[in-house]
Amino acid sequence: MLQLVILFVSSIQEATFENRGFMGNKATSVARLSSAMKPKCHVKARCEIYPRSEVKRFPVPDEKVPWTVSFPNYAPVDYTAASILKRPVYADPDIRNEKVDKPLSFNGCDGKINRVSHMGKYEVIDGVPRNPRGRTGLKGRGQLGRWGPNHAADPIVTRWKRDDSGKAVQGPDSKPVLQFVSVQRRDNHQWAIPGGMVDAGEVVTATVRREFGEEALNSLEMSPAEKKRVEKELDELFNSGHEVYRGYVDDPRNTDNAWMETVAMNFHDEDSSCLGKIKLCAGDDAMNVQWMDLSGKLDLYASHVEFLAEVAKRHNASW
Repeated sequence: MLQLVILFVSSIQEATFENRGFMGNKATSVARLSSAMKPKCHVKARCEIYPRSEVKRFPVPDEKVPWTVSFPNYAPVDYTAASILKRPVYADPDIRNEKVDKPLSFNGCDGKINRVSHMGKYEVIDGVPRNPRGRTGLKGRGQLGRWGPNHAADPIVTRWKRDDSGKAVQGPDSKPVLQFVSVQRRDNHQWAIPGGMVDAGEVVTATVRREFGEEALNSLEMSPAEKKRVEKELDELFNSGHEVYRGYVDDPRNTDNAWMETVAMNFHDEDSSCLGKIKLCAGDDAMNVQWMDLSGKLDLYASHVEFLAEVAKRHNASW
């Protein structure tokens, strides 16, 4: 039987999926972080060369990252990708250079578009949001569509690693080894947790299921009959889950004015009764997919290793 636990972290209380709503267009509470997930200086958000470009960030040493620290010589590079300026459906207007009919509702909601940060109220300076984690060496939106928080959701699907006899495999620390479904990103070839952006008005629990299907099962290429069969198999697994993290992501796409935030959820298949019937197949933004052992030595995209550390702790698994 699947042993799935629903646990939602809120600044004032625990609640069910239904009570919290978990809508992409609703204001969300600031998460209480475990000691391992307390805010720290972002690193990947200060990578020298901005992703999918030749743009070089202005160097920001660790001690100059906080906005509260004086940095008079700070001169961030201004960059927003041409693809974003063409205004795809998920992108905001260039409010610094375009006249808009209605100001964007920062720290609020524009219809179905959620501009509320999981971290609380952020500053708006000179008409644009300021990254709450500090300087990144680049202003504008880079590859991100929204000014301010860009909301994503990450499903961490796990099982116990077993040998040919079905016995749980022990790690060097004598704890059982946990495995998770990992995808290799097509854009930078890094391994990561499958996940993606929360569509306007979408429930986060729907996002994690959709993204897992598209990236780890290639559901976009399935026939209607096959997709229906797989969805039925996944019903029990994705019916509930444990929230691992909600908040800022140390993502290389982040800028001073646009940044990634996520809700990461763990869906655990205790006896492989669900996932044992489904074949993994990379699709959409993923070029490869595989089961990968949880380990503190993993080198994954963005803050994904930190999310997995919380999962390992939750299941008392090897790390």
